[in-house]
Amino acid sequence: MNALNQPTDNAGKASNPTGGNALLIAIGNSSRGDDGLGWAFAEALEQEGGFPGEIILRYQLQVEDAELISRYDRVFFADACQGDLPEGFLCKKCRPENDVSFTTHRLAPETVLYLCRELYQKQPEACLLLIKGEKWELGAGLSAGAGRNLKKCLAFFRKLAHPALPLLKS
Repeated sequence: MNALNQPTDNAGKASNPTGGNALLIAIGNSSRGDDGLGWAFAEALEQEGGFPGEIILRYQLQVEDAELISRYDRVFFADACQGDLPEGFLCKKCRPENDVSFTTHRLAPETVLYLCRELYQKQPEACLLLIKGEKWELGAGLSAGAGRNLKKCLAFFRKLAHPALPLLKS
């Protein structure tokens, strides 16, 4: 996993060692309990070696991520969620949305997609994975409930991320 400095091929796309043109951006902070779910999701996929593309970690999304995602055909955003998710996770198609709020230091995935489309005339197929957490205090480690939700989301994602399958229909 790396931050921004990825090798590029002659076409300017990030080189992906697994051969896929997909990107997973895992958002979170493993120092804040279940806020580390996005990172734990990415780490599990990296250990399995089954993700068909590049995996990076972010504390939060920023304007610069619009350029990064412009180099990919498929983008997955994984993050923790404090809301009620009956299945323990939610996977939804992510669409561009102009929602630049007071600060541009933290953006929603939809806003990063919007900026990508407006600035780079690219619109990768994108999916947002939200994993329900329970505890958000300072300290390493996931709660038991978050760990169960992570396992459910990983099982779902293994099917979804296959390069031959469409992301989501709706």
